[in-house]
Amino acid sequence: MPRFATIDVGTNSVLLLVADRTPEGPFQAVLEKAEITRLGRGVDQSRRLSPEGMGATLDVLTAFAQEARALGAEAIAVSATSAARDAQNGAEFLEAAKARAGVTVEIISGEQEAQLSFASAHMDFGNEAAGTLLVIDIGGGSTEFIYGNSAGRVDFRHSYDVGSVRLTERFIRTDPISPEERERVTSHLRQAFSSLPPPPPAAELVGVAGTVTTLYALHHRIDPYDATRVHGGTLTSAQLEQLVDRLCELPLAERRTLPGLQPKRADVVPAGALILREAFRALGLGQCRVSDRGLRWGLMAHRFGARRT
Repeated sequence: MPRFATIDVGTNSVLLLVADRTPEGPFQAVLEKAEITRLGRGVDQSRRLSPEGMGATLDVLTAFAQEARALGAEAIAVSATSAARDAQNGAEFLEAAKARAGVTVEIISGEQEAQLSFASAHMDFGNEAAGTLLVIDIGGGSTEFIYGNSAGRVDFRHSYDVGSVRLTERFIRTDPISPEERERVTSHLRQAFSSLPPPPPAAELVGVAGTVTTLYALHHRIDPYDATRVHGGTLTSAQLEQLVDRLCELPLAERRTLPGLQPKRADVVPAGALILREAFRALGLGQCRVSDRGLRWGLMAHRFGARRT
């Protein structure tokens, strides 16, 4: 079976997927890995990728590309999202990635990011959706909303410049998070999401990316992380409210010890939880399905899904 790889370079993390394209068409994962490198540290204020963020990300990108090649991947597609879009020195990162890792990184737009995230969720949950399939992809620098139907047609998509890293750097200074800071984040999100169109009746929400999977793992104390126990689960608004209160009230040192939470994600997960909570409220929905997959799976289908002749 032909084997391919995709790498998603996000604001907070780098994710690898190596997969075989089966004769029936779907992809079967051979290897999935993720590392938090914080490429987007400081970008919201400085509009530049820091040497530390670039260095850590290039190290992981190089290692992931080497692993993919060692596993026999015929081709590697690499995308970069919010941090690379916003940074004035994004071209410097692209050149270094080519030189060190031997890969061509494509900086994709927020609209493209939304489309690929929807494609991933649709592959897993499209057939189950009775009506509209809503997808929310909470990243480190941006959050995408996509409305589509069970046939895969997208009716609305938008990328908002709110993400767990961006909001943490912009609004949070105290430890634990003060009620005033929490309210400022909430107010900012409510204003941003006020432009969301109301979802149609019978809409089903799917949450994609590390914030949502982390919140589910936290609630169920899944430690070490196990994708098979997370993917396809359901997170309710009541569970989310409890998580928001707990994460905002605990000091960072205690958050780092919570079962189900990666220590490197502990500083930004409260802001991510607030994003999801305000999304629930803006959409008027009480729960979401949890997807352990995401952009890397959508990119795999987009770049390598067509059969070769």
